[in-house]
Parts: sequence; C-alpha cells; structure tokens
Amino acid sequence: MTTQLAQSLTGFAPAAKQRAARPRSVAVRAAAQRETDPKKRVVITGMGVASCFGNEVEPFYNQLLEGVSGVDYISRFDASDFPTKFAAQIKDFDVGDLVDKKNARRYDDCLSYTMVASKKALQAAGLEKGANPEGYGSLDKTRVGVLVGSGMGGLTVFQDGVKALVEKGYKKITPFFIPYAITNMGGALLAIDQGFMGPNYSISTACATANYAFVSAANHIRNGDADVMVAGGSEAPIIPVGLGGFVACRALSQRNDEPQRASRPWDAGRDGFVMGEGAGVLIMESLEHAQKRGATILAEYLGGAVTCDAHHMTDPHPEGLGVSTCIELALKDSGVERDEVNYINAHATSTLVGDKAEVKAIRKVFNDLSHVKMNATKSMIGHCLGAAGGMEAIATIQAIRTGWVHPTINHENPIEEVAGIDVVANVKQQHNITAGISNSFGFGGHNSVVVFAPYKA
Repeated sequence: MTTQLAQSLTGFAPAAKQRAARPRSVAVRAAAQRETDPKKRVVITGMGVASCFGNEVEPFYNQLLEGVSGVDYISRFDASDFPTKFAAQIKDFDVGDLVDKKNARRYDDCLSYTMVASKKALQAAGLEKGANPEGYGSLDKTRVGVLVGSGMGGLTVFQDGVKALVEKGYKKITPFFIPYAITNMGGALLAIDQGFMGPNYSISTACATANYAFVSAANHIRNGDADVMVAGGSEAPIIPVGLGGFVACRALSQRNDEPQRASRPWDAGRDGFVMGEGAGVLIMESLEHAQKRGATILAEYLGGAVTCDAHHMTDPHPEGLGVSTCIELALKDSGVERDEVNYINAHATSTLVGDKAEVKAIRKVFNDLSHVKMNATKSMIGHCLGAAGGMEAIATIQAIRTGWVHPTINHENPIEEVAGIDVVANVKQQHNITAGISNSFGFGGHNSVVVFAPYKA
C-alpha cells in the first residue's frame, strides 16, 4: 500500500498534499411542503437489530442511553499478533427459532444477522410468517420487497473458501462458497423464507449501504412498486481478514490499553475507528397500507438523498462539499426547512479527517445549531460498516419515540470544529425531536442522508 493511501485514511497527509477544495456547492432550497398523499407517505412500522448489545431494540437503545461501550478485546480468534486487538464484537449470538439449526451452522454471520434482524422487524410490525399468521396472511406478497445490503458480504465464507483452495485444492471448497459470499443473498434468503415477491436486490456502498437501501426502498413505495419494504444493512467483518485489511489501511484505533475508550468521535485524542458488526432493519410501509391494517406507526420517513464526492477513494472532501449537498437534497426531498431539524445522528467514525469534514458540511447547511443536538452512536458500538446506517436509524427513531438522546461517550477534549455544538457529551439528554437526520458515508465518496420525524396524522 502506498504511503499516500495510508495518509489519506488516517488523516496524517501533509497539508500541501491535500487536494485543493472545489468551488462551494450551489445551495439547494428545501421544499416548503411535505408529502400528503397516503400512498406516498412512508412510515416505519417495525425495527429489528442484531448488535453487541443483543437482538432486541429496547435493550439495545437502553444500553446506548446509559453510555455503555460494547467494545472489548476480540475473543472470536487470536488477535494477539495484530496491532489492533479489540472491536465491538457480537458475542454468543443466538438465532433462537428464527433460523433453523442446519442453516444456522452453514450461514455466514452476515446472513444470520440479516435473517434475525429482518424477522425481528417483521414481528414488531405484525407481519412475520411464523409469529404473525393473521397479519402475514393479509399481505399481497407480490408487493412486499426486501432491500438489505452489505458492504462486504459473507466475508467468513469467502475467507474459508480461499483457505480451502490454497491448502487443499478446489475440490474442498464448499458449494455454499459463492451463494453465501455474495451481498444479495441475505435479502434473497429472507424472501424465500417469507414468500416476498416484490423488489429484491442488494446495495453495496461501503459504510453508506443501509441509508442507500432506505432511500431506494422508500422510492419503491412512492413509485407504487411496493406497499412494504424490508430495508437496512448487515455486516460481519470481525475475522482475521477483515481486521487485517483495515489494519493494512491504517484506519483503526490502536488504543489497546483502553479499548472501551478507543472510539471517541470529535475528541482530540482519537486515533482511528473501532470495528463493529451487526444488522439494522426497518419495515417501511406506505401510510395507506399501514392504516388499512391498523399498524402501530413508530415514526415517519420524510425523505433522503445520496451523492458522491467524486474526490478520492477513501478520503472525504476536506470541505465536506458532497456531504453538504447531500444534506440539502435530503431536506428538499423531505419537505423540511433547515430550522425544523433539531437532531443529527452523525456518521462520526472517530477518524482524524472524517470527523472534521462532516462538521464542516453540517455548518455549511445549518446557520444556527444552537437548538440542535448531535451525537455519535459509533462511540459505543463501533463502526458497523454497511450495517451502521441501519443501527443508527434505529437509534434515531428511538430518540424520537422516547424523547431521550444517547450520549457521545469518551468526549473529553473536544476538537475546535464542534465548539458551540451540543454533542451530548457523555450523558444522555432529554430532547423533543421535531425532525432528525442520520448521516452515513462510505469509501468511494458515497454520501447518504435520511430524515425521520414523529408521525403526525
């Protein structure tokens, strides 16, 4: 790997080598009106999670509210020879009765996380085949789609397949190698299990994957392609090749003496991100469909947007150009004015360059942040890559529902860029959210922003 790439990932590139900033983005005015057509309004009726805090949404969010860190030393394999020895690893994962035991043994963890989080979300919405036969029976299966993506797919299956090829020859490669490694298989398996015949594909835009899935899923509903979409992201990268790959990029924190204090967004002592894993899935439904079946509505998806920096493979635009444009477009799509937004669940990975660039972009869009609370879920569960947006959407919706926003932990010596912004340092706060945005950005310059709000009839 070149020194230039390593510097761009860690943020240590000398100023003289930073690419010159491009012209400022053209302001995009937010639309004055929100969607009113119940066929096109998109609401959230279920949520499901697989996380280092377990597979239930309420306990997951309660741990976040209490400022608990899910980061610990890696126990899944011997990481003693790696310069980073910790992650926000899921331990003792239990599929329960959501995946049959035969498949549970075969599946890559990425697939298991997808199935568990998706089925939990369907159960919460009253639409899962086994747990909710009445609600499930009322569905037009041709109008239910699945869009659960992954940034890296079945990495364990891929690693094991390559190892078998090298050590024992091609005849020892499992026939599940290709099917379980590709990123679309999680959504396909869920559709097969549940009989859903609507739009079904995967998106893979690195760490922006889940938000891209939400935007696309909502558009399928708005366009009349589906009544219900199961959408989100899943990732299972905490294995030797995953850890080794990010170590090679010099992207990870090496705070091995204090792993629970390693993920520290916007703190001057940050030294890289902490790997996480899991899945976050939403049931997105047209308001008309949800009302007809008497569903409990958790929140409303108002809109979202995706853009590309077109700047660098791994480094964000130093002035946050693509990000600020993405926020503006998301607000326009949502029909939300800037001053209506009073909560931001930031991407905030605890990297030297990324944390600063995101705040610069936010300041470009919002002239007044005095009424806004901004926090970083990754300070507790690490960076869950393709699943990050899904898990952070759940955190955003729970903040809307509970009136409490979780803290950004390990915030001890704030960088100057966040001066004057309430980052909910170290202790949860009460907050009545009018509209909240959730940011996710990925390698390749992929930007995504989604907007949620309390549902109002």
